[in-house]
Amino acid sequence: MPDQPSHPRYEQLWAPWRLGYILGGEEQDEAPRAEPEWLPAADQTCFICHDAATAPDDRRNFVVARGPKSIVILNRYPYNNGHILVAPLVHKGRLDQLADDEHLELMQTVTKLVGLVERTMNAEGFNVGLNLGKIAGAGLPGHLHWHIVPRWSGDTNFMPVFAGARVIPQSLDTLWELLTEALGAEKAG
Repeated sequence: MPDQPSHPRYEQLWAPWRLGYILGGEEQDEAPRAEPEWLPAADQTCFICHDAATAPDDRRNFVVARGPKSIVILNRYPYNNGHILVAPLVHKGRLDQLADDEHLELMQTVTKLVGLVERTMNAEGFNVGLNLGKIAGAGLPGHLHWHIVPRWSGDTNFMPVFAGARVIPQSLDTLWELLTEALGAEKAG
């Protein structure tokens, strides 16, 4: 009988986009970003305000879409493949700070993106949510943002339970291309 290894076999999962999260900032090898033109009332420490201010860097910042009152950004540290954030352009941390037209555009944008992801990625369900306040889990409590997390049958596999890891099968660049192309096709059609 051949010798059996004394330890279990481990598979490597490559997730380089997580390094910025682990280190508490952007990856070290990233080229400098363009100096943003900040919107009024922007918080210069807020990544959503930064992304809202830097339209020429939309691909680099994973900004999928912009509306007059809203912005759609890929989550850089996704819970699942296709995880998107929908936020107001203006830095506001409470629902009662939003004007009626902002509420309407944000909810219409969430609805549109759920349909788009369902069609383009064959999502079978969604978790859509908003964490209000740090105690409720908001990682960025000063800037409202809705999470749209696509779900598929069987996507809750053994990895999170046993290995403390999630497998995200699609790069953020590929997802950005998929969603921006689909949004462009909707506008043209």
